This record gives sequence, C-alpha cells and structure tokens, in this order.
Amino acid sequence: MIGDKEVDYSIDFRLILQTKLANPHYQPEMQAQTTLINFTVTRDGLEDQLLADVVIKERPDLEKLKSDLTRQQNQFKISLKELEDNLLARLSAAEGNFLGDYELVENLEKTKRTAAEIEVQAEQSKRTEIDINTARELYRPAATRASLMYFILNDLNTINPMYQFSLKAFKVVFENAIDKSDKSDDIKTRVLNLIDCITFCVFIYTARGLFERDKITFTAQMTFQILLMSKDIDPIELDFLLRFPSLPNIISPVDFMNNHSWGGIKALVNMEEFRNLDRDIEGSAQKDGRRMEEQEFITETVYDESPQTGQDDLCCQRFCPGETRNLDLAVKDGHWVILQNIHLVERWLPVLEKKLESYTDECHAIYRVYISAEPAPTVQSHIIPQGILEISIKITNEPPTGMVANLHQALDNFDQETLEMCAKENEFKSILFSLCYFHAVVSERRKFGPQGWNRIYPFNTGDLTISAMVLYNYLEANTKVPWEDLRYLFGEIMYGGHITDDWDRRLVKTYLEVYMHSDMLDGELYLAPGFPLPPNSDYKGYHNYVDECLPTESPYLYGLHPNAEIEFLTTTSENLFKTVFEMQPRDVGTAGATGTSREDKIKGTLDDIIEKLPDEFNMLDLMGRVPVEERTPYVVVAFQECERMNILSAEIRRSLKELDLGLKGELTISADMEDLSNSLFLDQVPFSWHGKAYPSLYGLAAWYADLLQRIKELETWSSDFILPAAVWLGGLFNPQSFLTAIMQQMARKNEWPLDRMTLQCDVTKKSREDMAGPPREGAYVHGLFMEGARWDIQTGMINEARLKELAPPVPVIFIRAIPVDRMETRNIYECPVYKTKTRGPTYVWTFNLKSKEKSSKWILGGVALLLQV
Repeated sequence: MIGDKEVDYSIDFRLILQTKLANPHYQPEMQAQTTLINFTVTRDGLEDQLLADVVIKERPDLEKLKSDLTRQQNQFKISLKELEDNLLARLSAAEGNFLGDYELVENLEKTKRTAAEIEVQAEQSKRTEIDINTARELYRPAATRASLMYFILNDLNTINPMYQFSLKAFKVVFENAIDKSDKSDDIKTRVLNLIDCITFCVFIYTARGLFERDKITFTAQMTFQILLMSKDIDPIELDFLLRFPSLPNIISPVDFMNNHSWGGIKALVNMEEFRNLDRDIEGSAQKDGRRMEEQEFITETVYDESPQTGQDDLCCQRFCPGETRNLDLAVKDGHWVILQNIHLVERWLPVLEKKLESYTDECHAIYRVYISAEPAPTVQSHIIPQGILEISIKITNEPPTGMVANLHQALDNFDQETLEMCAKENEFKSILFSLCYFHAVVSERRKFGPQGWNRIYPFNTGDLTISAMVLYNYLEANTKVPWEDLRYLFGEIMYGGHITDDWDRRLVKTYLEVYMHSDMLDGELYLAPGFPLPPNSDYKGYHNYVDECLPTESPYLYGLHPNAEIEFLTTTSENLFKTVFEMQPRDVGTAGATGTSREDKIKGTLDDIIEKLPDEFNMLDLMGRVPVEERTPYVVVAFQECERMNILSAEIRRSLKELDLGLKGELTISADMEDLSNSLFLDQVPFSWHGKAYPSLYGLAAWYADLLQRIKELETWSSDFILPAAVWLGGLFNPQSFLTAIMQQMARKNEWPLDRMTLQCDVTKKSREDMAGPPREGAYVHGLFMEGARWDIQTGMINEARLKELAPPVPVIFIRAIPVDRMETRNIYECPVYKTKTRGPTYVWTFNLKSKEKSSKWILGGVALLLQV
C-alpha cells in the first residue's frame, strides 16, 4: 500500500532508510512495518574503542601483540575447522573396513596431534591474552573519562541545536590530548595525567563553541557526571538538588528564607543525613540571627588557539551562497573561503552540507572554510544542518558584558575627529557621552530579564551612530539645543523603532528625560550614583574617565535596586539546575539507586494527581441557583471562572487516564502521551494543560497545589455567590474580567458611562485575615506582590525595597470605580500589574499608587505588581 492505493511489487524489493539523527521518532505505523537497526555508539562500546586508541599510543607493543594474538586465535579456529572438514570428508568417502585404510588412519593421527598442539597453543594464547588485558586495563580510567565526556557533549544539543559534535572530531581532540599530556614512567601517574589533560582539552574545545549563558551549565553537568561516576556524591542527593521538591503551603518561621525555600528544607529533613535540619536552622536564627548565604562558584577559562598554516600568501575569497565553483577551486588550490550569514539561505544549506562532506576525503592541506551564522531564536526555527555543525569547529562571538565594556564599545564607534566636527563642541560632546551611556544601559539592562525589559530588543551600534549623526545635524541647524526634538527622535524612532511594548517605551522615554536635559550643560548631571557627566575632554580622556570614575558594576548603574541582581542570579541558578536535570540520563542515577523506575515515578505522580482532583462544577445547578435578572457582573465572573476550571479539569483527567492506559499496554503510546509522561517525570506542567490554564512559572507539584487552592476558592464563592470579603485576584483565570466587573457594577448603580470610568486603588493596612466582609461598593483584593520596591504601611506609599526582599506582599487593596475626572494625578506612580514575573504578555491592569518620589525612580527601577511569585 502506498497511501490508499495497492501497488504491485517484486518479492525481491527492499527499501533501506538511513538517518543521521541520534534519536529519531517514527510513527507507530512505520515501526510496525519495518525492522529498526540502531548503530548508535554506546558508552561501553565507545569506551572499548578509546581504550584501544590509548593503548596504541601508550603501549603500541601491547596492542600489536593483542592484534597478532587475535589473528593467531582466528587462524587456530580456521585450521581446526579445515582438519575437521577433511576428516569428515575422508570418513564419508571410506568403503568397507576403514581401519584398513592406512592413509585415513595416518590422517586421523595427524589431525589428533595437530589438534593437541593447537589446544596447547590456544591455552598459552589465553594466558597471554589475560596478561595483555591486565596491562591494558590500567589505562581504562582514561578511556572511561573520555567516553563520559563525549556523551556529555552529545547531550548539549538539548540546550541549543547549534551544539552538535561528531565522534570523528572528538577523537581528534582525544588523540591530541594524549600527545599533550605530561609523561611519566609511573603508570598510575601517567593515567592521572591523561585523565586531566583529556578533560581539560575537551572542555576547552567545547566551551569556545558555547554561549556564555551555557558554559556554566556545561561545567555543572560535567562536574556532576564525573562525581557520580567516581561515587563522590549520592545520586539521591543530586536528584534532590536538581528537582528541589519543595512542600507546598508551608510558612517560613525565619525571615531570611521564603516559604518556597522553607518548603524545600522540610522536604530535605526526610533524608537521614539531614534529619532535624529545620530545627537547627530555627534554633540558630533565634540564638544569634545567623544568615544562610549562597556562594557562587565561577570558573573562568582562558584559551588561545589559532590555526597555524605555515603559509604567508593564502588567498581568502568571498562569494555569494549558491555559487559552488569557488568552493571547488578552493579545495583544489588550497584557498580560504568565507561564507557569511548562511542562516539567510535555507534552501542552499543541504547543497552546502553535501559539498562539505564530499571534500572531507580529498582536499588541499591548507584549505579552510569559515562560516558565520546567527543562532535561531527557537528550536523550531533552527535550520542549519546537523552535518555542517558536526564537522565544524565552533566559536561564539557575543557582545561584551558589564557597563565598563559596553560603554567603551559605544565610545569606540567614534573618534577624535567626530568629537571636533560640531560647531557647538561642548554641547555635542556632553550629549554624545550621555547618548553612549544611554546606549550601554539599554543594551546591558536586558540581562535583568523581565524586570529590565518586558521583551528583548535588538538594539545595535547602528542605532547609536545614526543618533549621533542626528544630534550633529540638529545642533548645526538650531541656535539652541532642541531637547524635546532630540529625545523624541532617539526614544520614539531610533531606539523606539525596535520597541513593541508600551511600558518599555515609557522606560526609554524616562531614561532620555533623566540623561538629556538643559541642566546638564549648566550644572552637574549624575548619570548614576557617584558617576557625574565628565567635563569637556578629548577622545582618549573620555575612555580614561570611564576606567577611573565609573563605579563598580551594580544595578544602581541602570537605576535598578540591588535586589534586581539577586533576582537575576536566582533565576540563572534555577534555570541552570532545571537544564542540568533535564540532561540527566533517564535510566540511571537516582531511579536506579532508589529502586524506583522512571515508569513507577510517572505512575505514582499520575495516581496522586487523579486522586486529589475534585469533581467538576455542575454548571446547570450553579446557574439554576441565580435567576437571570439577579446575576450581577460578579456572578457572571464566577460562572466564567467555573467554566474555565471545568475545561482544565476535564483535560487533566482525560490525558492522565489515556496515559494510564498506555502505561498498562492497553493503548499505543502516542507523541502527546510521551510528552505528558516526560512532563510528569521532570516536574513540568504539560503543554496540553498549560494551554487551557493560566500563566504560571511553578513546577508541576507547586502548580497542582496552587490549582487545588484555586478550586477551593471557587467552591467557596460559588456556594452562595456572595462576593468574598477579599478576592484572591491572582487566583482567577481572567482577573481583568473581575476588575471590569467592578466598573460595570458601579456604572449600573450610578448610571455612569463605562468608557468614562477608571479604577481607584487604595492600599489598606490590613491583611486578608483582618477583612470581615466585602465593602458596600467596589471590592477588596489580596494576593499581590511588589517587585522592585515595597509598600510602606506606615507612610501609605511606595518605598525603597529592603535588601533580599525580592517581592514583598502588598496589603489588601480596596478597588472602586470612579469617573475619570476625579482621578488623582499628583504624587502618583502608574504601576503595571502582571500575572507572573515574565511580565510582557501577562499584563493585567494599571494601578495608581501613591509615591513621594518622582515616578522616574520607580520606572527605571522596573517596579510592578505581580499576582504570582
């Protein structure tokens, strides 16, 4: 059958399909009709190959002896087989009494003697082989380490599809490491030297092709796997470190640990080695107020490897992709070829892959191909063929990090001639330096994640250089500095042209208002605390000023609170452990150590979720309780929330029951079921659930505990449809609908036009437990957190955040609807409200909060309210 048609075919027809993919996924129908043969190298098989390579270099006599011995043993087997065949042939051809056949008897005796001699030689060969293997085994630790390193490299493509490495290239690095390692007559010392050099060389070879954010992940994975192999760490404890199974609904009794961290401590005390740890922490905190600090271990590797050709007159050619004649010429004559931005020519890449593969066998000794490409933003959009990546030596090129490097790089786009080209030299230099500082800030601020920018923007040096030319033209054409025009051009067109989020646009506008105004020419302008605008100087003087006067790298340079760096480092470490956990082998480690298989863990999680999942809401019964004419906007919101919860609950129950049947063998495991099982094992919210749920950054365990709490809140609300004393705003699927309902309720009551109304937010001094009932108009809401600042209950205003309080809770907020013309506009900060820390698409509303500081302070600080942390 081809499709839905029957096709005649010969019984000799065979179809053989081959793929280079390491872990291809085929449809069940294809697997049922084919025989799959896996030629993928295994860790043990590679270890034996590498052991032979080590012994060939270290003890070529041993390897030659083993090879000769193998050939000799094979020859023995062949000789015995020939003798047996010859004897059987004579016996079958003999007639009558074969004892009278003297030739046959002599041949029998000869066969017997030869067999005895071969047996003696075979026994001697076996003893020799044992001695050889014993000597070879001394080098096995080096081969074991090398095999481990290769499989760590092989798993890096799960981080980024650009990280592809071939076994052939790895063996070249491996052999070079053997040659570079320190020599020693003592075998144990020599093996240790081999292990160290192999590990270092592979690390250097790999690290230079990784992005900075992934180097620490590679280092951590390499360290953990080496320690696991040497049994220096407990697999169960490593699994706990990577999973961090925090117990939900736990209140921290100490001020230096949040509830999530304390939940992890309570889970950790179940291990015998950490029993009573929670009591020790509480006791230490009460006695002397000790603080637990995180230590950051940073490994920096410096390397310098440049290709040496020994030629001074090499020809370097550029040509358009699609033109392969120059490639053929370069292979023949030994030229260097540069292919730039190959990610832009997707259709030509398969042709290039085949060309490069064909050149690997026969090419000129000094022939080189240099390829540049940008990494794809997502795995789905990755287009560079695996074959090209595997045979390439990869080197990453990233922009500098830190304000010092970014500010120097911004200044490097100009020279002394640029500084002197404007007639208004003083104004031009001052504004240009502020512009360079602004460019460095907006470029580097992205490292702080969503608190820095809601979205990532491709700001580049072109924005800076064009802005400098605009500055020059406007200063030359005007007698006075047109501040408003310059800020508009820079913020709305040059840099603002990249921006798609209104809050990010407000941030850029505020930066320019702070860095560029008329007072900067008359008085002293501080671009950051302790960093005033430099006096009039030359090009070299500005560079020296940056080196000498710019404060140490800190969030203050960007207008952010130091907590932003703590949040950045915390997020980095969480992503690190999450990625390393996903890279762990699925069939070894903790599962094997605890005697619990992967399937058992998945089944246990599945059963636990189904057991705790409440029944769906009976919508017919709920709607029947409230007549249509009595359904207020609040009741409508409650109905909508119950319906959304039913959809999510039904999907959870359906998918889990389907997977349960698959695990029992009653259904074929589909791709969706496989994804679901992986999510359950990795403590991730399954994709099919996430699409019908609400934005959340929790792992599966915390997410499900949060879901049950939301259902409980809905059950309480829907029991009588009386507005709760304080509504958990973050517990709603659609908090915007509830906030809109507040305005609708007031509009109906007072007959006000809805489009001329707004919400007034008054932060109370009470917590949820203090609320006795709902207000007569509007609603009380709780469950909000403030990031970037804190709410000062004493003053009733936004205040500077306390160190290490990353997202302190906000008291209950009283929200009511008022006409737009009654809205207070003085001493107000327009604070965006988001569902999660990812901000951006999770925007909910804008709350006007009281502030004695200028709003620019909180805008630059990225202050926002969050519904979930």
